[in-house]
Amino acid sequence: MRQVFDDLVRFETILWNRVDEELQREADLSLGGLNALLVIEATPRCRVQDVARALAITVGGTSQAVDRLEKAGLVERTSHPTDRRSSVLALTGAGSAALRRAGPVFDRALERMLARPLGDERLATLAAALHDLRGSAT
Repeated sequence: MRQVFDDLVRFETILWNRVDEELQREADLSLGGLNALLVIEATPRCRVQDVARALAITVGGTSQAVDRLEKAGLVERTSHPTDRRSSVLALTGAGSAALRRAGPVFDRALERMLARPLGDERLATLAAALHDLRGSAT
């Protein structure tokens, strides 16, 4: 069981680092930034808490990431219409453009690192197993 844990964690680290490097080099966007932008794009009236929940990271870490995205001009915050303690996040035009640039880079990296080595059948098996594990951990 420890070997499975070690392989899973080490591969996740390698995968994250390689995809992140490619995104930064080819699309000028970190993988963490891409993940946050994807959640913001997909979530109506998105708040920092929504991004944190979707990415399974702390609200504090998410807030700092959103601050960086806002400073880069990719995200804007507006006052929440019913909760003055929070703000609503939205992509700017530059944020949408960043997603369009990053999408093909992300897809190519995943194809190379996951789909090619495993093939369709083994990738589907892995996806189902990871989905089950993630569901049991919540």
